[in-house]
Amino acid sequence: MVRYFCEDIKFEFKNKQLNNRWLKMVAGSEVKTLGDVSIIFCSDNYILDVNMRYLQHDYFTDIITFDYCEGKTLSGDLFISIDTVRENATEYGATFEEELNRVIVHGLLHLIGYDDRTPEEAREIHSKEDYYLSLRESLI
Repeated sequence: MVRYFCEDIKFEFKNKQLNNRWLKMVAGSEVKTLGDVSIIFCSDNYILDVNMRYLQHDYFTDIITFDYCEGKTLSGDLFISIDTVRENATEYGATFEEELNRVIVHGLLHLIGYDDRTPEEAREIHSKEDYYLSLRESLI
């Protein structure tokens, strides 16, 4: 089950049912089951606090993923900075919704086991993002 929350901001995420179907499809395509996933929308300052408090990283980011997976069941918390998603959408020439969907699937791919620490890993996870974003369009 995917649940949606806001911390320190007012934000309405639209198309939750579509998003839930999409994330379930992504999980299934990777031979995983979608368990309890919380998507927490927040501000830059909130995500910076989370980053410093739990990861000892003193910088802003678009997403922080906390992995609580067990076996093939995906569970975790995805903290997403709406501020950074908006900035990145402008920087990359995407719409806000496109960039937000990219960040959401990026977090789920981390739960699946993909990483982006090396250039090779980054290429692989970005390729997976593109693939699953294209599949999302087929659900609309």
